[in-house]
Amino acid sequence: MESKYPEDHPRTILPDLCRKFYSLGWMYGTGGALSVRTGDKIYITPSGVQKELVQGEDLFVQTSDGTDIDLPPAEKKLKKSTCTPLITVVYRLNEGCNAVYHVHNTAAVMVSMLWPGTEFRITHQKMIQCIKKGNSDKHFDYYDTMVVPIIENKSTEDEIAESMTAAMLDYPETSAILIRRHGMYVWGPSWQKVKCMAESFDYLFNVAVQMKQCGLDPEKIPVAPEGAYT
Repeated sequence: MESKYPEDHPRTILPDLCRKFYSLGWMYGTGGALSVRTGDKIYITPSGVQKELVQGEDLFVQTSDGTDIDLPPAEKKLKKSTCTPLITVVYRLNEGCNAVYHVHNTAAVMVSMLWPGTEFRITHQKMIQCIKKGNSDKHFDYYDTMVVPIIENKSTEDEIAESMTAAMLDYPETSAILIRRHGMYVWGPSWQKVKCMAESFDYLFNVAVQMKQCGLDPEKIPVAPEGAYT
């Protein structure tokens, strides 16, 4: 779908990403929300719209403190995303964050159920190196154990804001949060980097689920077999 906005404008980028993530099965129905910040403007996809049909004019625009700047055409009768309170919290707590995505990918939901505690942990996977360590300029290393906090789901998104805030403060190196039986939030310095990390998290979650199915422990440090090239 051709956009009437410049290709690097959030009103072009976000609808394109919606279609991409819909094709991956991450944003079925009207679920999920994507956002990009430019300066003091945060562009957020609307609620109740099938994500593969989102258009540039459908976006809500607000300041970092939640003040509305620009709204979709009134005749469309669109509503703010129910994810807006959580998206606003992520921007507020993460310096240098310029994109926040919330998706309902199956792998994230499965991981949140297979790891019954408050953390998902995985180590010695190459794709870990794509994940940024919180607000720092560093990335996880292959030998690191990457930890993603898991919080409990509630009926509405605004009910999750307090526990999500606590998790971000308790895990300053995380760039994502899993919501049990719901999905994940991912954030970072640019829409491109967050896209890369969202895809990498999904890959790692899928690997971890399959490792569990095969009786392997994603948290266990592997030992090279005798005679292996090391």
